[in-house]
Amino acid sequence: MLDPRSLEVYVVTSGRFGSSRDHRSIAAAAIAGGATAIQLRAPELGDDELLPIASEIAAMCRDGRAAFLVNDRVDVALRCGADGVHVGQDTDAARVRERIGPERILGVSVADAADAVVAERGGADYLGVTVWATPSKPDAIPRGLAGLRDVVLATSLPVVGIGGISASNARLVLEAGAAGIAVISAVAAAGDPVSATHELVDLVQRFRERREIVR
Repeated sequence: MLDPRSLEVYVVTSGRFGSSRDHRSIAAAAIAGGATAIQLRAPELGDDELLPIASEIAAMCRDGRAAFLVNDRVDVALRCGADGVHVGQDTDAARVRERIGPERILGVSVADAADAVVAERGGADYLGVTVWATPSKPDAIPRGLAGLRDVVLATSLPVVGIGGISASNARLVLEAGAAGIAVISAVAAAGDPVSATHELVDLVQRFRERREIVR
């Protein structure tokens, strides 16, 4: 069973920041900063180009005790030994679950409560919701904090917020019920991506500690 704590600070790599911030370096910095999960998202690369990168990051994540997922590319995820795969809301989650088996993690992006129910029935382990608009995922439709709350209430699965999240607004996402925050540019575009990740980790930990005290 997926431990929701593995989703608390979830860094997604991106190739849009140039060679100085390639997928490997973003992943390495995020792991050094304490990220709990890394997703390799590289639509610009073919499978043959992606596989050696995925294999290298998979090894980094094993050493750093971070979950490693590959975006969309099920074959690459299986071949590199990733912990799981994350797919879009238009993908048949049940079919992906059949391919990856019961042990690997399956994450599914959803738009609303109805999508959440379908994804959960299809075998998803966690859900992702776009909260705010972001140039890193220009095609994703932002659902806002209200949309995030709707999904949280509709499912028993942990939900991760993504899109426009930074240290300045991450608390709002957690207060809306998210199990974790997923970021791209907040780490990949930061002047010091290790420190940027550490700041997010510290923020989430302090939020969890205060919530436990209140309980």
